[in-house]
Amino acid sequence: MPSLSLRMGATLQPSLSPRLQRAVRLLQMSSLDFSRVVRDALDTNPFLEAEDGDAAPEAPVVDDVEAGPERLPDGGWGTGTVSAARNVEGDGVFDTLVAQDSLADHLLGQLGLLPLQERDAALATAVIESLDDDGYLRTPLPEIAALLPLDPPPEPDELTIALRRVQSLEPAGVAARDVIECLQLQLPSIECEPRRALAERILRECVPCLASRDMGAVARRLRVTLAQAQEACAAIRHLDPRPGWRYGPASVQYLTPDVIVRKVRGQWTAVLNDAVVPRIRLNRGYAEMFRRCRRPEDAELGAHLQEARWTVRNVEQRFSTILAVAQAILKRQHRFLAYGAMAMKPLALREIAQEVGVHESTVSRVTNNKFMATPVGVFELKYFFSRGLSTANGGECSPTAIRGLIREMIAAESAQRPLSDVDIARELLGQGLRVARRTVTKYRQLMKIETAERRRVAV
Repeated sequence: MPSLSLRMGATLQPSLSPRLQRAVRLLQMSSLDFSRVVRDALDTNPFLEAEDGDAAPEAPVVDDVEAGPERLPDGGWGTGTVSAARNVEGDGVFDTLVAQDSLADHLLGQLGLLPLQERDAALATAVIESLDDDGYLRTPLPEIAALLPLDPPPEPDELTIALRRVQSLEPAGVAARDVIECLQLQLPSIECEPRRALAERILRECVPCLASRDMGAVARRLRVTLAQAQEACAAIRHLDPRPGWRYGPASVQYLTPDVIVRKVRGQWTAVLNDAVVPRIRLNRGYAEMFRRCRRPEDAELGAHLQEARWTVRNVEQRFSTILAVAQAILKRQHRFLAYGAMAMKPLALREIAQEVGVHESTVSRVTNNKFMATPVGVFELKYFFSRGLSTANGGECSPTAIRGLIREMIAAESAQRPLSDVDIARELLGQGLRVARRTVTKYRQLMKIETAERRRVAV
């Protein structure tokens, strides 16, 4: 019979104190989030104060309009404050900006010029207010009708008339239920009557061929010449599948670089971006006063003092670690700044951790949501790390360099005979790079490049 027994023993198990756990969380924060935490500490901790001259210069920012998964576009920045941008009369710079009308405001302005009955105007207004930012009507008409307090309830024909009335407004294509209807609503803008009629037939019968750019299939199916099919498809491609995007404020994401790279006396140098480094210090007057007059019931103030000292040390350690990691990365990847992606070398977290003298997990946290501004663009620090791929001569090559080669090959290919993924893998092998076809496919998809069939242009 099995028996139950109790035994006592001592074991060693690593654990993180609450303060250390918080330090780990703060280390992997972006600089904007970290600055917010520091500002909150300044507001709540009496032993912390901002350094003199901390007038908060405007942080350099970069517009991230088409940010891909790996590289961010070039951008400049200035270091002037908002107050420096004021005009002579003392008005703020934002007082001179023109407010952009939203799509709904633009359409309602046109609707107000039409001689409509109150009921008809209410139905059309409900349709307009149901449009998304691209100008599409994603909500079914019966659901819109159910939200209207009209008596009697609107009939389906009334809703259809209201929809057609909104679709007749500018911009053309607005209030469509799908992209095909959106393009069909814009067909009247094609001036050539035969071309407009052929474009209408293509949207009705040959959408898959249009999507795959197979002009030969369009010509054969509709029994027209190849030139006529190409002209009609070109006219369709000039239509706008997102008619509402021009209205309302532009959706722009901003990045604040943590490190700025410059070339000084022929050497690449990384420096911290002062705009993201919180300038705080311990208020020594309060600390000394508390030390002299401390009482047993002042335990809470004592905790605030310890927290203030820890916050100051954390700020110093955080940014010194970021700078050390950035400099170590720059030391190994400086050729990338001169020669581009094909000069990128394989780099592991372990190499940087050994040089900086920290654990690999610390390097991983430091490179998360931290950005480096260089003369060739703004990149996340983790962009410079990659596992090496073996070459035919026994060396290693970075996946970033291989993606650069693939992009160059596709840019130089024939429009009539584009390179398939197998062809690209074969050409890479000819250059001494063993890359599987599925790896080529993965890299091509990461770069958002179409397949060979969709890149082909028929003659």
